[in-house]
Amino acid sequence: MKTKITEMLGIEHPIIQGGMHHVGLAELAAAVSNAGGLGIITGLTQGTPEKLANEIARCRTMTDKPFGVNLTFLPSVTPPDYPGLIQAIIDGGVKVVETAGNNPAQWLPILKENNIKVIHKCTSVRHALKAQAIGCDAVSVDGFECGGHPGEDDIPNFILLPRAADELTIPFVASGGMADGRSLVAALAMGAEGMNMGTRFIVTEEAPVHENVKQAILAASELDTRLVMRPLRNTERVLINPGVERLLEKEAALGSDIKFEDIAPEVAGVYPKIMKNGDMDAGAWSCGMVAGLIYDKPTVQELVDRIMSEADSLISERLKNFL
Repeated sequence: MKTKITEMLGIEHPIIQGGMHHVGLAELAAAVSNAGGLGIITGLTQGTPEKLANEIARCRTMTDKPFGVNLTFLPSVTPPDYPGLIQAIIDGGVKVVETAGNNPAQWLPILKENNIKVIHKCTSVRHALKAQAIGCDAVSVDGFECGGHPGEDDIPNFILLPRAADELTIPFVASGGMADGRSLVAALAMGAEGMNMGTRFIVTEEAPVHENVKQAILAASELDTRLVMRPLRNTERVLINPGVERLLEKEAALGSDIKFEDIAPEVAGVYPKIMKNGDMDAGAWSCGMVAGLIYDKPTVQELVDRIMSEADSLISERLKNFL
């Protein structure tokens, strides 16, 4: 299947793995790239330029296909060493960067000078248009269904994707609620050039997370996510668990007076406890509504092959029958 995204990134299938904290490691990124998609290493999980350089090198030993690095730009009084992380990406020969969070404009010149394609994650059409205006090569349009940070507009993909198609001239991929061949064909029908999957890729054999995490997603339905940190305008969609229930109780009790410090025990530094140790009650961790569409734990290759087979059948058989 050829789309503007497959041509731009030099990949076989229009499927991108989301950059997930303590999930986007070399094992998963390489598996997705080997399966014909675009694997993504999560830069801030590595934290330092040296560790990111090592992870990129480790991924190179597992695949000779293109892969990317996610860089999330966070507001902080003690920000990560972004210049060093970008230099590690350049030195590692990575040619695709997925940016998220704050406006990446100040980092675009050096990325462009090194022929690196930039895909910026956006939760609204206005942000996507801004990404286009500053020179991003593509955008990932994230609907309200997505795990992680869906923004504050609460627009689902059935509206957001066609709106993006109406306004954008650069290619975009659909993110949020993506799980199978139906997701891909629907995204293409609404104007996207591919799809970005996060939660679905966690429940694969190669995903380097504790088995408890995979089983929690398999056991969940589409009703089992919650939105936290709304009063702080830093909304995150997470899977319900006792830690999340504690967090929501604090938000209800403190209302508009809540501060980040009040909920820090449930959100700060919990990812290693959950993803590595399998402590499912430690706190809030990102998960999309798409958990309700995840029924098994295939290899990445099996998953991608199945998605493309389903998509082909839908296009060539089911949709054709309506003509």
